[in-house]
Amino acid sequence: MIVSVAQTQLFILALTRTLAILVKIPALGGQMIPNQIKIGLGILLTIVLVPWQLLPPESEPWGIIPFGFAIGEQLLIGTLAGFAAEMVFKALEIAGEMMGLSSGFFAAKIINPAFETKGSPMTNLFYMVGVTFFVLINGHHLFLIALQRTFEILPLGGPIPEISVEKVVTLVASLITAGVQMSLPIVAAIMFTNISLGLLARVAPQIQVFFLGIPLRVGLGMFALMITISSLLPILEDLYQSSAKWSLELLVR
Repeated sequence: MIVSVAQTQLFILALTRTLAILVKIPALGGQMIPNQIKIGLGILLTIVLVPWQLLPPESEPWGIIPFGFAIGEQLLIGTLAGFAAEMVFKALEIAGEMMGLSSGFFAAKIINPAFETKGSPMTNLFYMVGVTFFVLINGHHLFLIALQRTFEILPLGGPIPEISVEKVVTLVASLITAGVQMSLPIVAAIMFTNISLGLLARVAPQIQVFFLGIPLRVGLGMFALMITISSLLPILEDLYQSSAKWSLELLVR
C-alpha cells in the first residue's frame, strides 16, 4: 500500500492535536511520564480514535507554510480542549493549598512532580488522592471519548474554533469555586480550633498557645481530611464527568 504525502500530513496534524490534549491529563500524559511513552501513546490513540479516510497516492500535499499554519491550528484546538481537564486538576491543587495553609502544613514545601511546582504535603496528598480516584472511576476513558469527539466536531483542516471568553471565564470561576468548596470542611475545623486557642490564651495566659497550636492544627487537619474525604469524592466524580463535556463546549459556540 502506497501512503501519500498528504495522508502523512493529515496523520501529523491528528497526532499534534492528540498530544496537545494528552499532555493536559496527568494520568495519561503528565510531566511524570517519559516523553517516549507519551509520544507512543499519542501515536497509538491517533491510529485508533481518528476516523481515517485513505487519500489516493496522487493527492496534492500541502505547502510548507500552509502546513505550518495547520499544525498551529491543531495545537490551539488541542490546548483549548485540554484546558478544562487541566483546570479540574488545578482545582484539586487549590483545595490542597487551602487545606495545607490552614492546617500548618504550608511551612513544609515539597515538589509536586505532576506540575513540577512546590506545594505543601497536604496539597500533594490531596492531589494524588484525586488523580488515583480519577483513574479508579475510569475518568481517562471519558477524555478519550472526548478526544475522539473533537475530530467529529472540528475535522482536520477545518476552521479554527471561535474562542468564547465568557465560557473560559465561567469555567475558571466555577472550578476555583469548586476547589474552595472542597477545602471548606478542613478550613472551618481549623478556624474553630484557632478560635478555641485564642479563648484559651485569654483564660490561661501561661499556656504557650502558639507551640500547642502547631501540632494540634496538623493533627486536626489530617483527621478532618480523613473523615470528610468520603464526602469530597462525589464532588470529584461530578467534576471529572463534567470536564469532558466542558472540553467539547469550549470548541463550539
